[in-house]
Amino acid sequence: MKTRRIYATPNLAAAQAALAAARDTGIDRDSLSLIARSDIEMESVPDDLREAHTDSVPAALRGAAGGGAVGLVAGLVAVAVPPLGITLAGAGLMAAVGALVGSWSAALVGATVPDPVRRRFEDAIEAGQILVVIDAEEAALQRAEAAVMQAGAVPLPYEAASAVS
Repeated sequence: MKTRRIYATPNLAAAQAALAAARDTGIDRDSLSLIARSDIEMESVPDDLREAHTDSVPAALRGAAGGGAVGLVAGLVAVAVPPLGITLAGAGLMAAVGALVGSWSAALVGATVPDPVRRRFEDAIEAGQILVVIDAEEAALQRAEAAVMQAGAVPLPYEAASAVS
């Protein structure tokens, strides 16, 4: 499972040096991203390195799980009531519909909620620091940490499982 770690850099040059250091230790480019103030991101950060601004993808995954569970329970309860005439296939269909509705509604709500990293380090981002985000396996993170710090990045108190591993 991938883990997410965050590092702060004072400017774009230091952030690019930290990215290069992480890549040199074997971190894949798809596992790296940057978070910066919106004016800095629009001018300087390549699109493929921008971190998502909202929490919609993790919210959609949570909604699918919750909606699917509720749909399955409702379907099994309906199967237990013979006059309704619901079969096990109907219960499965109810679970699938619950997952779709839960995913859709949670993604809509998540689109309005800022990314958790942005929420937690909002002051640093607004002060002009650029955050380097690395999502990788623990062994790869340990190899990369010293190189990233030597490039001028400062580790921030954040370590969490990646939303999509």
